[in-house]
Amino acid sequence: MRSLNLFTAFIPAVLIFLTTNANSQAPDRNSALDEKVRKFLSENSRQWYDMNVPAVDGQLLYDIIVKNNYKSALEIGTSTGHSGIWIAWALSKTGGKLITIDIDEGRHRRALENFRQAGLSEYIDARLADAHSLVRELKGPFDFVFSDADKEWYKNYFIDIDPKLKTGGCFTAHNISDRGRGYGGYGGQGEFLNYVRSLKNYETTVNSAGGGVSISYKKSDK
Repeated sequence: MRSLNLFTAFIPAVLIFLTTNANSQAPDRNSALDEKVRKFLSENSRQWYDMNVPAVDGQLLYDIIVKNNYKSALEIGTSTGHSGIWIAWALSKTGGKLITIDIDEGRHRRALENFRQAGLSEYIDARLADAHSLVRELKGPFDFVFSDADKEWYKNYFIDIDPKLKTGGCFTAHNISDRGRGYGGYGGQGEFLNYVRSLKNYETTVNSAGGGVSISYKKSDK
């Protein structure tokens, strides 16, 4: 989660991403949809603040999904839908679908409207629920997960999802830093990062270009 002032630093990059990078990883299967999503993101580039990711992180999630041809995605923490739009846009290329969860009714309703306006509703199953319970109940399997909800529960989310994440799949988490006492270095984020890095069957890196995203690829079941 980033403040409005920090997020606005990424605004100049939005148009570059939208015009050059967004479709660089896959064939253009639906130019009309691409144009609609691109237009929506461009026109609303200044509304994504507080509990949404910056555009550079949305682009990162998009690229991971398209590069690996992921199809079954889970997002923990919808907010008002910025990251979900990037994820669902990527899934429109691979033929996949996103389940996204948020506990706040106002954010959930705003996200539903944003998904509709972006033309991506058919690729998204948005659920108003307590992720602490629902994540455990979901059957999966998933090949891509983005965690961006309550930080103190990051490790718990990962433990609940790990058995449902396919080998070769990717678990990502937002607001992660590997720079010690800096932002995200301790607390729930730090506990999660230390835990996932201790697992021999995962390979974890941290992308610090935006809000800090950990990227953990599952190499094997054990």
